Amino acid sequence: MESPTTAVTESARLGLGDEKVLVSRSPVGQAVERIIVEVAKTEMPVLIIGESGTGKEVTARSIHRLSPRRNGPFVRCVCSSLSVAALGKLLQGQGDGKRSSVSTAGMTLFLDSVSELTPACQQKLLQCLPEEGGTETEGSLAVRIISSASNNFKNEVEAGRFREELYYRLNGICIRLPRLCQRKEDIPAFADLFLTRYSEQFGKEKASLSLGVVQALQNYSWPGNIRQLKNVAKRIVVLGDEELALADVLPSNGKADPERSRSTAVSLKEAARTAAREVENQLILKALDRTRWNRKRAAKELGISYKALLYKLKQIGVDSVSETENR
Repeated sequence: MESPTTAVTESARLGLGDEKVLVSRSPVGQAVERIIVEVAKTEMPVLIIGESGTGKEVTARSIHRLSPRRNGPFVRCVCSSLSVAALGKLLQGQGDGKRSSVSTAGMTLFLDSVSELTPACQQKLLQCLPEEGGTETEGSLAVRIISSASNNFKNEVEAGRFREELYYRLNGICIRLPRLCQRKEDIPAFADLFLTRYSEQFGKEKASLSLGVVQALQNYSWPGNIRQLKNVAKRIVVLGDEELALADVLPSNGKADPERSRSTAVSLKEAARTAAREVENQLILKALDRTRWNRKRAAKELGISYKALLYKLKQIGVDSVSETENR
């Protein structure tokens, strides 16, 4: 049986791949890791929301790997090209028209970009998914469903292009993945891991990033999220020229901005305030962890109002990391 520490380490592979392990240092990343560990223990359907490049598929694989189904198959399905017949076979634990060689009870079905399901496929999936608190028809559903969608998924529901009832069935637990710019504390470790990976892959000496470059990476907005950082690391290794590889990330002179670096210096008073906020953030996250993310119970345990807790969660960027929509 895996220890909690092992589970957290395993779940931290968001956007990184399977060959390396990295535990998040950012509060928002740690919050996601805790949610993954708890969700993996259940059979609830999971909806993963996030921008492109934030690691939705790897998050789904982490949930499967930590779940009781870990020895069964993980099947990724691109919803835009799915037919009703193929979906029916997948829901029964079949692939390519053949019964899986492993126990169908161990299969996890990952519906990638679930908002792109055709109306007919939406109807088929709705027929197979059980009501909340109910049981599915015998033989109708042999898999665990994990779905992914972009941040505008709710707009598709409101516009009538995706069935509202199906949305709520799939949304047993919603995990909202943060943008890379919201977890800047993780960027140096991410960059180092990718540099190591691609140096080994291409048989080249691993590059070491200067402090100025690391600061520039942390200050960059990363519109392509973790996927973009992986590509930048690959360019550094392949080109062997840090300045050329980082041309679209660093300031226009190709070097870290010294004025920006100097502006990061803080007074002792500000350092104390920052440390106090960090301690407060950790206490809040631990209270949420103990209460299984029941915000009202966590607020009571912390001795603050529910409204104050929501405000503080918004400040640290985890107000919408996990939510169960009101039915």
